[in-house]
Amino acid sequence: MSSAQKPILVYTGVTPNGFPITILLEALKAIVPGFDYDYEKIDILTNRQKEPWFIELNPNGRTRHTPHYDKQHKYWFNPEAEPNEYSDMLQWLFLRHALEIPYAKKRYLDEAKRLYGVLDIRLKDHDFLAGASRGKYSIADIKTFAWYSVHMGLWVRLHAFTGIESVDAWPNVKAWLERLNKETSVIAGIQVPPRT
Repeated sequence: MSSAQKPILVYTGVTPNGFPITILLEALKAIVPGFDYDYEKIDILTNRQKEPWFIELNPNGRTRHTPHYDKQHKYWFNPEAEPNEYSDMLQWLFLRHALEIPYAKKRYLDEAKRLYGVLDIRLKDHDFLAGASRGKYSIADIKTFAWYSVHMGLWVRLHAFTGIESVDAWPNVKAWLERLNKETSVIAGIQVPPRT
């Protein structure tokens, strides 16, 4: 399939907002016959996303996208057939935090630990964040795995950036991260675009 025939062109950079998209696209490649995508690397440090050609594509000047090629509901839940699971997934996708947090380093670290605790409680009886029984690998996991909160300084996948060297205090989060780090789509998706 030539690049001109690929259904999606992703404008992305090496960012936690781009990784959920490339991870999901890699997962879709495995289940949708003939599906593929191209990407164009956007270096946000040079403000390429603010150039007129990009603003014409995306007036918000951001590199976020939401593809809808998972018609089998493999990585998300059907709102009509699985309304509870769908609601569960949305809650994890749109988990937000208060913006009125003092800027002191201790406060950020305490809040990051609290959020890891929220994840750990959820993952106590679940392998994945959303779904019945043990849950299923879905876009809720993909987005949360690559999550970076500007206001919180919270990285889930790269937790050391928050000042949390180890997630040993949250064994369920640790096991979840280990599961996700073995997913083929995660391994491939975090390599798009290449670092060089």
